[in-house]
Amino acid sequence: MEDRETFDGPGGPQDLINSSFNQDTTSLSVGTKSGYRLFSVTSVDKMDCIHEGAECPDMYIVERLFSSSLVVVVSLSMPRRMNVYHFKRGTEICNYSYSNNILSVRLNRQRLVVCLEESVYIHNIKDMKLLKTLLNIPHNPSGLCALSVSHGNSYLVYPGSQTIGEIMVYDANNLSTVTMIPAHDSPLAALTFNASGTKLASASERGTVIRVFTIPEGQRLFEFRRGMKRYVSISSLSFSSDAQFLCASSNTETVHIFKLEHHSPSREGECPTWGAYVGKMFTAASTYLPSQVSDIMHQDRAFATVRLNMFGLKNICALATVQKLPRLLVASSDGHIYIYNIDTQEGGECVLVRKHRLFKGDKEPQEEQQEEEELEDRRSLPPSNSPSYAATVALPSTPPSSTTLTGYSDGGAKKGDVIPQHEFTKGPVYLDDENEIPPVSNQSN
Repeated sequence: MEDRETFDGPGGPQDLINSSFNQDTTSLSVGTKSGYRLFSVTSVDKMDCIHEGAECPDMYIVERLFSSSLVVVVSLSMPRRMNVYHFKRGTEICNYSYSNNILSVRLNRQRLVVCLEESVYIHNIKDMKLLKTLLNIPHNPSGLCALSVSHGNSYLVYPGSQTIGEIMVYDANNLSTVTMIPAHDSPLAALTFNASGTKLASASERGTVIRVFTIPEGQRLFEFRRGMKRYVSISSLSFSSDAQFLCASSNTETVHIFKLEHHSPSREGECPTWGAYVGKMFTAASTYLPSQVSDIMHQDRAFATVRLNMFGLKNICALATVQKLPRLLVASSDGHIYIYNIDTQEGGECVLVRKHRLFKGDKEPQEEQQEEEELEDRRSLPPSNSPSYAATVALPSTPPSSTTLTGYSDGGAKKGDVIPQHEFTKGPVYLDDENEIPPVSNQSN
């Protein structure tokens, strides 16, 4: 569910380096040349900056642990060192140094995983002790990996080959290899788990086909075709919280949303529709065609799409429930986050309901005024006895109660819960306790 993208290309604010959603898509982390920022994404109409850190410049990795105060950062000025901060207290919990540049960091409530080009380090997040080092893994220049966020299914996946799309599945709780999934013919480009850690989505460097597998068995469940005309670079994949939908963004102007449903065959004697009849004829014909053509005819297309007003800019996407409605969030290297409504019954083109600029100082007054006018137009839509979906989502939503934390499906931490105890601390670390004093430690690997 967690996605990260480094924004090092043209077209965006000079201060923006990377962005990532946290594990339950309730906040967005942004790395900048001056430090990092954390934004709340629990409201459509506003996007509050809940913290701005300036401990170190040029942050290219910023990962927050759910809605806690724990944040992990890596700076371009010290790419081999990982710093773990308690941002509400403004203190460092610990830091670790590694033998090579850190390419990615993944977190859940049990494990912290650091991925280098040819090795992976697995830490116990309760005390930050190193539990396992996976050495001599296949060359992984992008640091591609994914860590499931579920309590019971703490699986880690990473490429098993440099030349083809093999996925290594590793049990991060029991520290043992589970299986290898032959997912694609070309090298992997994107990986993501659903919230329960029972499904895994993958895409290759070609970017035309997205596949979903069961975990830990590795059986193929779904196969979706993003397109056929051109190869693209998939930048992010993300499941919805109920694993009924999967979104994919790339370096093109289109974001695709796929629906994970199995089509039941028509009952005998039932009068089929023309579309069903044609589909049946194609299925029958596919048995006489080459396997590659047959596979294409069995692949599902996008259920819903978004057309971005940009091309070639890096972005990440996520599916989230914001103010009780399903939304698609797109954070782009142009310095904006876009919020779209999704019609979960009909699909089709998603409706843009809000655009927020991450760096307010760059905003033109005319643009700000225009956005406010568009928002007022949506709010002024008259109610009806049987409102349509479009009318319903355009009406203002009730903000979440300040006494309720946005949930995580397996009963994630509430305010005051005990979060991992770290080395050299005299007591447990309460990340929401004002009396907490985090320890400081330095380690090298």
